[in-house]
Amino acid sequence: MSVPYETAAYEPAESPEEHLERLLGRALNSFELPDEVIRQLDCALAHDSSLHSAYHSAGRHRETYRHTWLLADGSAVTLWELVHNPTPGGAPESEVYVDEEELQTATARLGMPPETPEFEVPALMRLWAIPEPRHMFASDDSADHARRLLRRAENPDRPGAETAALLATATAHEITQAFGRPGRAGRAGLSYALYQHAFLLPDGGELSLWEVEHTATPDGRHMCEVYMSEDAARDAMERRAARQA
Repeated sequence: MSVPYETAAYEPAESPEEHLERLLGRALNSFELPDEVIRQLDCALAHDSSLHSAYHSAGRHRETYRHTWLLADGSAVTLWELVHNPTPGGAPESEVYVDEEELQTATARLGMPPETPEFEVPALMRLWAIPEPRHMFASDDSADHARRLLRRAENPDRPGAETAALLATATAHEITQAFGRPGRAGRAGLSYALYQHAFLLPDGGELSLWEVEHTATPDGRHMCEVYMSEDAARDAMERRAARQA
């Protein structure tokens, strides 16, 4: 549901530390992770998780997840999680690995069909298990929301007049948090959050703006940057973190 930005109640999100703690708490082999990796993740600024592949058949299941943390120097660390049930219908068990090769070796021991060559979820499984997200648009002064979003953006490469004119016709919008946690001061004293502002246009098309909200400023104040793509927004976050490292 879309709500005015200034009073938006964003969905609660785990901090990078909380997410790491939960992952290590459920993984049976977490004690095997190198200490250096754990030390790096203790200083993470933000995190992201996604389903990487899955297999379900005759009461057996296997899923692999990619967990990525953004570090203060702009680099990223990924851990791979394998979740499976040893017996049909049994409780799931979790294992965690530092690279894909270790993950594939562990997966091969399960006696299930191997991963696809691209190590991705097969097309049929994608359609059944992980449908494309659908926006829940709501009409509430969406054109004005777009105007205010662009007005507070401080980055020189923010969307220009053409995008502003297009969004002036928006009939509905939705805000979702994509990365990070608002107001969370990291170990380096920084806070990062990424939001997707999706707008519904009169012709039924959609246009999204990606907002980076952070405190990587000389005086520690909050700053808003707006980009036309998620990749551009994430790149901006990493550049900011690298300069502040």
